[in-house]
Amino acid sequence: MTAASLTEAEVPLKRRLRRAERARQLKALALVAPLLVFLLFTFAGPIAGMLWRAVDDREVRQVLPQTIAALADWDGKDLPDEKAFAALTSDVLAARAAGTIAIAAKRLNYAQNGFRTILTGTARNLKAVPEPGTAKETLGKINPAWRERATWMTIKNASGPVTGFYLLAALDLTRNADGAIVAAPPDQAIYRDIFARTFLISLGVTALCLILGFPVAYLLATLPPGRSNLLMIFVLLPFWTSLLVRTCAWIVLLQSKGVVNDSLHWLGIIDGPLRLIYNRFGVCVAMTHVLLPFMILPLYSSMKAISPAYMRAAASLGAPPLTAFLRIYLPQTLPGIGAGSLLVFILAIGYYITPALVGGAADQMISYFIALYTTETANWGLASALGAVLLLATVLLALVYGKLVQGQQVTGGMKN
Repeated sequence: MTAASLTEAEVPLKRRLRRAERARQLKALALVAPLLVFLLFTFAGPIAGMLWRAVDDREVRQVLPQTIAALADWDGKDLPDEKAFAALTSDVLAARAAGTIAIAAKRLNYAQNGFRTILTGTARNLKAVPEPGTAKETLGKINPAWRERATWMTIKNASGPVTGFYLLAALDLTRNADGAIVAAPPDQAIYRDIFARTFLISLGVTALCLILGFPVAYLLATLPPGRSNLLMIFVLLPFWTSLLVRTCAWIVLLQSKGVVNDSLHWLGIIDGPLRLIYNRFGVCVAMTHVLLPFMILPLYSSMKAISPAYMRAAASLGAPPLTAFLRIYLPQTLPGIGAGSLLVFILAIGYYITPALVGGAADQMISYFIALYTTETANWGLASALGAVLLLATVLLALVYGKLVQGQQVTGGMKN
């Protein structure tokens, strides 16, 4: 008797259980499939596109294909041969006719200042394909830069199809004429300082949120449910107000003729207005106000799960209130502190609107420059590279937090 001719009752139990489990898994997959597709197109897809943009480098290859092919075997020690010069003249004439010369000029200008002028000027002055053997001389007469090895090395380094140029630039690094990775010139090395400023402001805002949010969360966790729920409405109230409105409200409060300065002057504390806006102070105050609920909620969730019996037991054993708080209560809130701090810090390093409105030129964070290169200069490669570095920092923070929480759970389990 074959397996196909068996009745349902004769099918082994183990096979029926496997079949039922498979059907259950398929039903579960069908339920979550729309969410997975949504996340794929709205989350994973854009991130993958950003990461690809950070290494994509096909502009020069598409505009100057013959030149890129001629430079493939060039060692970069001396000027390329006549073949490369002739290929460049053909590519320049073809790109001028197609109207694509600006694409290559823009990309090459990122690597070498003034290359846009070199390439567009050559396209404008080159009238026809030079006679065989005269391309090198012709280009040298149009612009002496074509007699320099660094000019050709810039084209070779941009030959694509992938590059590390944008990622290196995001870390204030570049390649010299020999292809070695070196530090960028001082007038171009700005991104390390911007990342350091971003992390410093984010750490300060996280610390302020923790200092201000811990007492509020403790009060909410210890009050009776009726009063606690009423106060929780005030914590959640900022979520019902536009971020732009909240930020502009701080501009009104902190400006020279604002409520804060007028109140301090009326009290006789100051003689003239303090500069409280368009600086680091204004950025930290406004961001702390916006992100404070994201600290309070994880702390409240963690504190609400702590039984009051622990503190009563410590008091019954003779522990002073401060000692009981520091040694019994506070360690149990560490998961909430870690979760709230991580959430606030990750949100802070990617903030754009608040620093852009209430900060000065020296207080702009990395998100401002990502938006600048995306919308103003259309330098998608550098914007994506800066975003990739920021994403990497965020992932590393999440991994470190996961390790710390796992280690704390293991330690807590051993103590128990």
